[in-house]
Amino acid sequence: MKPFLRQQLAKYVDRQGELEFLLSREDIMKDMPQFLALSREHTDVAAVATRWSRYQQRERDLAEAHDMLASAGSDADMTAMAQEEIESATAELQQLEAELQRMLLPKDPDDARPAFVEIRAGTGGDESALFAADLLRMYTRYADRCGWKTEIVSESPSELGGYKEVVVRVDGGNGGGAGNSGVYGALKFESGGHRVQRVPVTETQGRIHTSACTVAVLAEQDEAEAIKINPSDLRIDTYRASGAGGQHINKTDSAVRITHIPTGIVAECQDGRSQHSNKAQALKVLTARIHEKDRAERAAKDAAQRKSLVGSGDRSDRIRTYNFPQGRLTDHRINLTLYKLLAIMEGDLEDVVNALQAYEAAEQLAQLEVGAGG
Repeated sequence: MKPFLRQQLAKYVDRQGELEFLLSREDIMKDMPQFLALSREHTDVAAVATRWSRYQQRERDLAEAHDMLASAGSDADMTAMAQEEIESATAELQQLEAELQRMLLPKDPDDARPAFVEIRAGTGGDESALFAADLLRMYTRYADRCGWKTEIVSESPSELGGYKEVVVRVDGGNGGGAGNSGVYGALKFESGGHRVQRVPVTETQGRIHTSACTVAVLAEQDEAEAIKINPSDLRIDTYRASGAGGQHINKTDSAVRITHIPTGIVAECQDGRSQHSNKAQALKVLTARIHEKDRAERAAKDAAQRKSLVGSGDRSDRIRTYNFPQGRLTDHRINLTLYKLLAIMEGDLEDVVNALQAYEAAEQLAQLEVGAGG
């Protein structure tokens, strides 16, 4: 293990002692918010310190096993015992080091939140709208594999069955989702430009066309965040919904469009059957978009932070190409190429998500090392 990691882990042990002292004070219960904050921190710190203690113990076990092997001589039983312990300790040390590295990385508080996935057709006309529908199918199939729930918030269908624009809410509930992340933690790297190369259904001469869609993934914020928005800053319009939904949806002005006047950000919802539910959902989308705008502005001000991320999430960034004739998906940010495009379009996104998360973790770890002077 690198020296800088040992230094960071030693700080956790010291902090654990400090927290245990603070929590043992008789007057701590008089300040319940502080008690709860310290208790939560202690839980996180203790988890790291416990694994670090186990790592150090297995290091000692490994050293003793090497000593045993060196002194075993011609004793076959002792040699076999020592080698077995060396293999066991080495394997556990590798696992513990990987876990400790992940635990030391800065956590994005939004990772565990539900997310809104916005897909918009770009260049390519009808083919782009059909690709938007394919992307929606890909994400909903992936959500099904993860045990997540999906719900279309708003949609603008195209004439051939695709989407000019569609917004879907993805909620992990109590499920774990991909890896150890929640919905937003797994999907956040999908933001950007997605390019498709294939023969469109409208192409009569078999020529390959290139079209594009843009995807934006937004973390859903708590209701408390929505309450912080000044109602006087909002303009709320109602209108008659269009698209599928039976007679009811087309006979009432149940669809809602909310405009945040200071920023010009707009959100709408027409999927629900009541104006009240649509208003609540549109407000959630609006809050998520405002939050994402703030996040992007902070990232832009911090060039070092922006470079450390897999992508800026800007829709102008071309992040991925889907080449159907070759059955190939290429993620340009991490030079990942997979020849399993049809499976991916059916929701088999695990390899892509895991690779993106691993890349960001490695970048964060490198920054952590630089910051520690290691």
